[in-house]
Amino acid sequence: MNALKALTHAEPSSYWLTDPSRPEPGAALAGRVTCDLAVVGGGYTGLWTALRAKERDPSLDVVVLEADRVGGAASGRNGGFCAASLTHGIGNGLDRWPEEMPVLERLGRENLAAIGETLERYGVDAEWELTGEMDVATEEWQMKDLQEVADRAAELGWRPSLLGTDEVRAEVNSPTYVGALWDREGVAMVNPAKLAWGLADACRSLGVRIYENTRVTSLRREASGNLRLGGAYGSVTARKVALGTGVFPPLLKRLRHFLVPVYDYAMVTEPLTPEQRAAIGWRNRQGLGDSANQFHYYRLTSDDRILWGGYDAIYHFGNDLRSDLERRPETFATLSQHFFTTFPQLEGVQFTHTWGGVIDTCSRFCAFFGTAYDDRLAYAVGYTGLGVGATRFGADVMLDRLGVGLARGEETERTRLRMVRTKPVPFPPEPLRYAAIELTRREIARADRNGGRRGLWLKTLDRFGLGFDS
Repeated sequence: MNALKALTHAEPSSYWLTDPSRPEPGAALAGRVTCDLAVVGGGYTGLWTALRAKERDPSLDVVVLEADRVGGAASGRNGGFCAASLTHGIGNGLDRWPEEMPVLERLGRENLAAIGETLERYGVDAEWELTGEMDVATEEWQMKDLQEVADRAAELGWRPSLLGTDEVRAEVNSPTYVGALWDREGVAMVNPAKLAWGLADACRSLGVRIYENTRVTSLRREASGNLRLGGAYGSVTARKVALGTGVFPPLLKRLRHFLVPVYDYAMVTEPLTPEQRAAIGWRNRQGLGDSANQFHYYRLTSDDRILWGGYDAIYHFGNDLRSDLERRPETFATLSQHFFTTFPQLEGVQFTHTWGGVIDTCSRFCAFFGTAYDDRLAYAVGYTGLGVGATRFGADVMLDRLGVGLARGEETERTRLRMVRTKPVPFPPEPLRYAAIELTRREIARADRNGGRRGLWLKTLDRFGLGFDS
């Protein structure tokens, strides 16, 4: 079957967000309200911040302001890989903060465990499956990289399994696989939209007020020192503010130098039949990603569909953000062709949903943090596609910085970290920004074609701590 025909009936919307159980939107803010802590953003960062604030200090009056609907942006459109890593992988962390990696990996493990415990405590059915993830090699040169990651992971207390060709194909049957590294402990699969909706319900159960369809358009300090957030129909005056707005136009102009919106794309098949499931195996339901620089990520949903995404990461000139950019037929055509190359035994399977959305990308590929307005405002941004789990850590960093539940001036293990105290290298202004990102994208593709060998441009980026890799 032509791979393009598999797309002919696909609905252009997030599979997760078309769930009939999606909650009705809450009311928008109207009039003036006051609170102790105002959280801007109703995605994972904002929801975790509100929930953790109430868990630290139940007496706090907390308000969440969401421009659209809870979980309606990246939190409801991602692949649902909830990873322990706070540094976008061991390699990235060791390249940047080698002396801190034992602590960062321990904190990441604790964070992942705490997410699972939170879902159980509040009765959140987010389809949580602690299956781990396999990085599969589709070229022999990638096995050397996987061996290096395995060795580094073992030094940091992980126990990944390096699989040969027969072993990996016994797990998931693809003729393209030559080996894999299976991290059985550090990744859970989750329904991302149900996670966001469940966190919102948990927040409300503790008394958090959540206003949806409330875009914050202004931020200013009042004479009292409190911060006032303005919207179309009302305003919130708060003693402290936490920003969880991702890559969308920030209330702090300084963040624009550090963030770029990169469009990522995904699609979902119809439910597989028992015969189709048997043809690919995949009994352990682990998440999968291939080991090229331009990589795919894929996983099974609770009703045995395959979510297939990644490969293309598209930046548009001038940090452009438009709804029509979420639909990119040429990317879906490429992804469909790659899907059937990976699983030729699934010929005839149809895709039911295709969608895209922006990732808040920074030059160090993992979140960075900061404060403003004399430490009355905190932010956590730049997760670069690995924020499903790390946003809870980011929420705790913001609350530490704001002093929520702490003695005045008290430091924590998190706030002492160099990873938390430093910023990434800013992106250059346009048109250099677009030119640099496009050149990098092309050089990454060329490296994949050349057995992973990185050219002069990528080596230069590596030297300056901008190592664009997988």
